Amino acid sequence: MIALLAVTLTVSAATPVLTLNEALEAARKDNLDLKVAQARLEQSRLLSNRAWAGYLPTVTVSGSYTRNSNEAVVALPGGPQIVIQPFNQLGAQADLRQAIIAPSLWPAIHNAGIAEDVAELNTENVRREILFSVAAAYFSAASLQEAIRATQFLLDVNKSREADTQKRFDAGTVTKVALLRSQLDRTRAEQDLVRARNAFASARLALATLIQRDSDFTLELPPVPQVPTEGDLVKQALEQRPDVAAARRNLDLALGRKNGVWFSYLPNVSLAGTYRISNAAGFAGQNDTWLVSLLAQWTLWDGGIREINVREESARVAEASALQKQAEARTVEEVSRARLDYENAQANLTKAEEALGLARETQRLTEISFKAGVATYLEVADANSALTSSEVGAISERLQTSVAALRLLRAAGFFEAKKE
Repeated sequence: MIALLAVTLTVSAATPVLTLNEALEAARKDNLDLKVAQARLEQSRLLSNRAWAGYLPTVTVSGSYTRNSNEAVVALPGGPQIVIQPFNQLGAQADLRQAIIAPSLWPAIHNAGIAEDVAELNTENVRREILFSVAAAYFSAASLQEAIRATQFLLDVNKSREADTQKRFDAGTVTKVALLRSQLDRTRAEQDLVRARNAFASARLALATLIQRDSDFTLELPPVPQVPTEGDLVKQALEQRPDVAAARRNLDLALGRKNGVWFSYLPNVSLAGTYRISNAAGFAGQNDTWLVSLLAQWTLWDGGIREINVREESARVAEASALQKQAEARTVEEVSRARLDYENAQANLTKAEEALGLARETQRLTEISFKAGVATYLEVADANSALTSSEVGAISERLQTSVAALRLLRAAGFFEAKKE
């Protein structure tokens, strides 16, 4: 057991301390899931540019070389000879197209802006969820670190009690059973300490992975997060949560896409221009020509595709409307449930702290009685075990209260909300 303890995790005072704010800041900079979300957001921010590109002019140029088998020359009466087909024919052409009236592009541009808003809101929601996970992992690891101190205290007490019992056994004042009990208590305390250290090491590694840094740090247990006590949390959640706002904008996007289908029934008008130059002169005797065209196109019947699209987009509008209502209903439920969980956690924490105070007083009085020869060793051992259990229980309830507070803040839209 001594060798096993030697290789387990120890919390050294020389190890740097990582605060909760530092952990959150590291996650903002280095969390890989957040980087993926931000990269996707940058991609979605190009939607408006892509939509506007359909309304901007397009210019194309081309060139050609042709080797003809015969040369063609036309001699006009009273005029010069014109080579209309040389052996080596060179040509170049430039085309310009500009949309003038393109009804289908109008809703597309508007919808692209909405889609960017949805992507922004979804990324913000991902950011809050990631930072919530980091905060919860921090509280968990910090609580396990505190549990190490509680189990270390029990081990130190049991070691001292074992040494004292050994002396009394040697003096013949206690039985062999008492000595064996003290050794068993010390062994169990060592096992509990190993488990506590390994649990802390695992939790610390999980936190280090979230913030992308080495797990060479200790933690400080932050106070329980403060929860707003004023205002309607449900109403504030419906106004502040990005996932609810994204559901509303998704409904706007579905309506915009349906409008886009209706706009496809309108005609399109565009302007086209072409310029050509070649070393072969035409019958007009010029090497270059140009033309400008005003084009109008109106699709009167496309086989019923637009009618199908209208029905499809109508179904998507109904889906987006249901999803919006679902998001709002889920928000109301989450806030109400999180509030109940937080109130229960607060009550449990109060009772756990009260039990801890009683356990400390019991342990102190039992220790005094034992030194006075009134209490037995078993009573002292039970008091020490009860004190450790109360310490660990209070730490656990503090963790549950902190996580419940974080969940309520997240449900109400307050946790890591960006300031305007």
